[in-house]
Amino acid sequence: MIQLSILKISEYGPWTLTLGSDREHELQMLQASLYKEVQRLFSEKNCLVFLNRADEFFVVTNGLKLEDHIQIQKTLEASFDVRLTISIGYGESPFEANLKAYDGKKNEILLNKEHNIFGFVNSTSNSQVSIMHLDVDDLSSKRKTNSPYEISSIIFELFSKMSKFFLEKNSLTFFMGGDNFMVIASDDAKNSTQNFIDLVKNEDEISLNCGIGNAHTSRGAVKLATKSLDTIREIRDSGKEKPDVYEL
Repeated sequence: MIQLSILKISEYGPWTLTLGSDREHELQMLQASLYKEVQRLFSEKNCLVFLNRADEFFVVTNGLKLEDHIQIQKTLEASFDVRLTISIGYGESPFEANLKAYDGKKNEILLNKEHNIFGFVNSTSNSQVSIMHLDVDDLSSKRKTNSPYEISSIIFELFSKMSKFFLEKNSLTFFMGGDNFMVIASDDAKNSTQNFIDLVKNEDEISLNCGIGNAHTSRGAVKLATKSLDTIREIRDSGKEKPDVYEL
């Protein structure tokens, strides 16, 4: 069972229009500051925030209660001029949790009216999170024949393919910057990782490494996923044949 919390800036479009036309630099600074604070507050509760769009954040919040969300919401409301809506859902897979959070907001199932929180909270304490951390192996070789912008184009095409592939496995993929991606994974996604790695290697001549972590919290799972990825690099650098996938 996985719990997912979706934070979105409320009435963002109409609010931006009040700033006039010379507003883009202000919006970019606001979004960056908001992301930093959201990440800080949730990481203190052993969660990790994934940037879905600049005005929306996904957080794997296993173990967090409604009271935790209210506490974070109060801090954010005191720090920023904009208001946030929080939608909470849970399910057997990450995508199902996403749908339940969406259903809670769409049908206005209020958990806390004062702080704009909707959805369903899972009180199960023995839930587990699986996170996959993927990166491109030896991207530096492509930089020898591709400009920085062309490299970005390659990375975003890979992100699109990865997102579609793992969405079919009821999992959610996020671009983390550089050549790094993370997947909030179902068991089906974990079992299909090698298939995806083989697919992009054959079709796009891109080699991927994937570290997988499993824990009771998302921050714990990400820590183990990254440690798994580091283990693959250590095996490679030792001269031994590296695995494409390593799981802790």
